[in-house]
Amino acid sequence: MRISLGGIRDEAEIRGHRKTYVGAMPGRLVEGLKQAGVSNPLMLLDEIDKVSSDYKGDTASALLEVLDGEQNVKFHDHYVETPINLSNVLFIATANTTTTIPGPLLDRMEIIEVNSYTENEKFHIAKEYLVSKQLERNGLKENQVIFDDETLQKIIHNYTREAGARNLERRIGDVCRKAAREIVEDKDKKRVIHVKVDDLEKYLGKEKVSFEDANEEDEVGIVRGLAWTSVGGDTLQIEVNVMPGKGELKLTGQMGDVMKESAQTAMSYVRSICSTYGVSDEFFEKHDIHIHIPEGAVPKDGPSAGITMATAMFSAIAGKKVSAKTAMTGEITLRGRVLPIGGLKEKILAAKMAHIQKVLVPAKNKPDIEELSDEITGGLSIIFVKTMEDVLKEVLV
Repeated sequence: MRISLGGIRDEAEIRGHRKTYVGAMPGRLVEGLKQAGVSNPLMLLDEIDKVSSDYKGDTASALLEVLDGEQNVKFHDHYVETPINLSNVLFIATANTTTTIPGPLLDRMEIIEVNSYTENEKFHIAKEYLVSKQLERNGLKENQVIFDDETLQKIIHNYTREAGARNLERRIGDVCRKAAREIVEDKDKKRVIHVKVDDLEKYLGKEKVSFEDANEEDEVGIVRGLAWTSVGGDTLQIEVNVMPGKGELKLTGQMGDVMKESAQTAMSYVRSICSTYGVSDEFFEKHDIHIHIPEGAVPKDGPSAGITMATAMFSAIAGKKVSAKTAMTGEITLRGRVLPIGGLKEKILAAKMAHIQKVLVPAKNKPDIEELSDEITGGLSIIFVKTMEDVLKEVLV
């Protein structure tokens, strides 16, 4: 039984109306039990993060009793007016984010995070399910339109960028519709269309998504970081320039407050160690340091670029080159310790797509890496680092 909670603002949707109201009716939970016909159904509470509240009552607060195993033994519906036992019901709630779910309600749930699909997973989903589904929807038989494996992989890699597979299904549907038109316009109704990689531009237009590969040459002041986004992982190329000035730190590239603070922390750490590498104290009084993250129209935030910015600054100040085939992620402290971060699966996949060879990860994230399959980590050298000294040893050329 599915109960959609998106946009529900009336508490009576959960607890029912009192019989004094015209058009009074039971709440959705009682209606669900009635439809299921059993006392122990599976109830899906869809989009629980989108319930809202207004003068009619707080819907999220009404759900507190429903999801509490100690209280829902005698759930009170205003219409039924008889205690209802919900303790045998298995509730599964879905949400896009936990940030909008009230704390007391979140405390009553066990959180299971579902990560985004890998490209290989998307390929198998498309080959085994989505292609046949779209062929049927567009009135085509299985043998009328044939997709090569390389074609599906190209659609996934260069025409969609998402955590799920909705846009992938839409692109396959686009190809099927245009292929159906060709078959209808062709006098030979038994024609078979073989969709190859070279045909995708005709059916879907120019490539919509491109991935920036690792740089060919080692450079000074340019370091590749890893970031997590809502549609998967991405690589960030952080650039640092040193120029004559008054010791100012300039930050550009639409950085959020957390990232700006992380840059200042990284700067303080770099200043504290530079004297041991032959950089004079007067250097920082006579030079400005500019940190820029390309794609300035895209907002960026979070602390996980800390060690990347510190490495880029140290490289630019000390004039030492950084390995172009290395990427890194991790938060930095004032004393140079590397703290754990999240979104590792997506970040590792992004590094793989960019043809990175070595990835530096906080040592405390080792359990997260061990949970990843060989499909994700294969071909990558993953190095665990505890301090910035470990980082600099690995990346400086």
